[in-house]
Amino acid sequence: MTTSLKTQRRLCLAVFVGAWIGATVLSVVFDQRGSSSDEALAVDLPDFSVYQDVSTRKARFFEFLRPLAEAENALIQQEREQLQTLHRKLHAGETLASTEQEWLQALATRYGLQWEDRPPLETGQKLLTRVDTIPVPLALVQAAKESAWGRSRFARQANNLFGEWCYTEGCGIVPALRGPNKRHEVRAFDNVREAMASYMHNLNSHPRYSVLRQLRAELREKGEPVTARALAPGLLYYSERREAYVEEVQGMIRQYHRFMAQWQEG
Repeated sequence: MTTSLKTQRRLCLAVFVGAWIGATVLSVVFDQRGSSSDEALAVDLPDFSVYQDVSTRKARFFEFLRPLAEAENALIQQEREQLQTLHRKLHAGETLASTEQEWLQALATRYGLQWEDRPPLETGQKLLTRVDTIPVPLALVQAAKESAWGRSRFARQANNLFGEWCYTEGCGIVPALRGPNKRHEVRAFDNVREAMASYMHNLNSHPRYSVLRQLRAELREKGEPVTARALAPGLLYYSERREAYVEEVQGMIRQYHRFMAQWQEG
């Protein structure tokens, strides 16, 4: 996660709106990244090449990443619940306090949503399609695919498990096969937790993944489970390979569930 994203998240987590005996009460919610348990998750990628047995390597890879994905989802869910509180208030025709309005605007800015000249109720509704969790199996499978199970050069040297690019000179590693007129680099992260946070924020904010967010919103509306396989079609623009990439991710999701069931059994 970039420094600016961390700063924006701290601002958004600074205000939590609740009701107490019919009155609006503001309380401060501090960013849990400062806790000792959270710091323990901010680690570099282990060397998965030491596992010669393929099944063991896969199991260790998933065991390492799962807590990171779950921790990031917990932060997203916290923000979502705060947003839902505000949205219910707006839907009831109540007016937001200035601190509440500032929180909503800061959240919209961080998620790449234009809020100027837009009613707060509409802003909140649109944000609810973005501020939402990502199925853990989807994150684990994409990390495995994009990083060759944590053994790729970019994973080992830059903690980049998801193939994320950046466009500022020195922001990452220059790909060996980058064309002469290209300026992208493979983004470098301080630790794997930052890579996971950036991946989830990317899916929740980038225009390329609007279909994924719409699929998720429709499932929420119907009260149906939001699964990795259901959202996979929304990854059409994650790779230049388009449909072939989506099919491979869906196949890996099926394999993931079979593998975990077999591994846990025995």
